[in-house]
Amino acid sequence: MTKEIRSWILLLLLACIWGSSFILMKKGMFTSSGSQIFTSAQVGSLRMLLASLVLLPFAIPHIRKITSFKRFLSLATVGFCGNFIPAFLFTYAETGLSSGLAGMLNSTTPIFTILIGFIIFNVRISTLQIIGISIGTVGVVLLMLAGKQLSLTGTWYHILAIVLATLMYAISLNTIKHMLYDMRSVEITSLAFFIVFIPALISSFYFGAFDTLNKNEHAWDGLSFILILSVVGTALAVFVFNYVISYSSALFASTVTYFIPIVAVLIGVSFGEMIGWTEIGAMAIVLGGVFTANYLPYFLQKMRAKENN
Repeated sequence: MTKEIRSWILLLLLACIWGSSFILMKKGMFTSSGSQIFTSAQVGSLRMLLASLVLLPFAIPHIRKITSFKRFLSLATVGFCGNFIPAFLFTYAETGLSSGLAGMLNSTTPIFTILIGFIIFNVRISTLQIIGISIGTVGVVLLMLAGKQLSLTGTWYHILAIVLATLMYAISLNTIKHMLYDMRSVEITSLAFFIVFIPALISSFYFGAFDTLNKNEHAWDGLSFILILSVVGTALAVFVFNYVISYSSALFASTVTYFIPIVAVLIGVSFGEMIGWTEIGAMAIVLGGVFTANYLPYFLQKMRAKENN
């Protein structure tokens, strides 16, 4: 199996895992009848706590890899920007938005990946990438407007929470590629979650997650969804994702967001969620911008190389 085929297989696997994570968040918070089990903050804290516990045995042998404060800061950036804070932002967003719309808005990650790479890490940006970012930005604005009209309970805060989460994902992606390139994916993943373990434990107590487990009759049903979300959708998926970044590039890894919205929408619709054609059209514009920024320069370069040969 070639390197390229392996990367694509892992990318599609991630799309299926992360595409289903949006409905798992919803199922962790609400029963099928719509009554609340856990609050959004409780789901976010439990998700991080359980994922940290699963990865703890992998982290302990690699603690010696934290050789400097700069290395610690980079791992903390991955832990908090790539996992901890987005976990709370996404669950908060889904208290007012459908899981399908949340998956759609997640497609902004590659655009932010290019911008963060350019602004912070001085990665060169081409004319086509600027055009792609512009197209994607238009699509994001349309998607936000359409999503606001579709949502019955969500506010702009719910929509902006996801946009902020994708911005943080982009910071984490670039940090892994440019600051932690000499570390293996298992080391990055386990140590990043090791750093957020104590904050996750404290937040679980602070937000009353354990009290809900004792008092709510549906709590263990909700916890089963959170457990799947934590072990498969967080710990395992982040490990695979970091592997793809180190194996290929941050830009290639971020294109998993091409497929996540499709999976999220299909699963959401199967659970009775409503998605309009306006939202689908806006998502297509976003993905068109992502394609223009990420892959069109590559295809043009390949075509020129063939012509020169």
